[in-house]
Amino acid sequence: MVAASAQRTWVIWLTFLLALMLSTLPMPESLEWGRPQWVALTLIYWVVALPHRVGPWSAWILGLLLDILLGSLLGVHALSLALIAFLVQHLHRRIRMYPLWQQSLLVLLLVGIHQMMQHWAQTVTGSGVSDSLVFLIPSLVSCLLWPWMFVVLRGVRRALRVS
Repeated sequence: MVAASAQRTWVIWLTFLLALMLSTLPMPESLEWGRPQWVALTLIYWVVALPHRVGPWSAWILGLLLDILLGSLLGVHALSLALIAFLVQHLHRRIRMYPLWQQSLLVLLLVGIHQMMQHWAQTVTGSGVSDSLVFLIPSLVSCLLWPWMFVVLRGVRRALRVS
C-alpha cells in the first residue's frame, strides 16, 4: 500500500509542473496584471488535501523553481510560498470544513499575503514601485478561480487515488 501511494507522488509534482508552466505562459500585456497565481493555488490545494505529503519544504523548492523561471529575486517566492504552506498546514482541518465560497475568501487572503511579499521585495530592490493596490488583483482572480481549481484537482486526486 505504501509503495503504491509513493508511486503516485508524480501526480502531485506533475500538477506543480503544470502550474509552473501556466505561470510563465505568455499573456497579452493588458491582461498580465490579472494573472492568476497558479502555483499558490495548486500548493494550497495539495497542502489542504495531503498535509502529511506537501508542506513548507515542498513549497520552498517550488518557490525556488518559480524564482528561477520568472527571474525574480532568489528566495522571495520560496519564502512567501513556504509561509502560505505553513499557515495552510496548521489550518487544514478547519479549511476542509469550510464551504467553497469561504475557502475562496481564505485563498484571497493567502494569495494576498503572497502578493504583498512580492510587492515588498520589488519595492526594496527598486524594480517595481507603484502607489496603487493593483498588485493585489491576481489574488482576487485566484480567489474567483479557486472553486474550479479545487474541483479539478480533487477529481484528479480521486481518479488517480493519490493519498
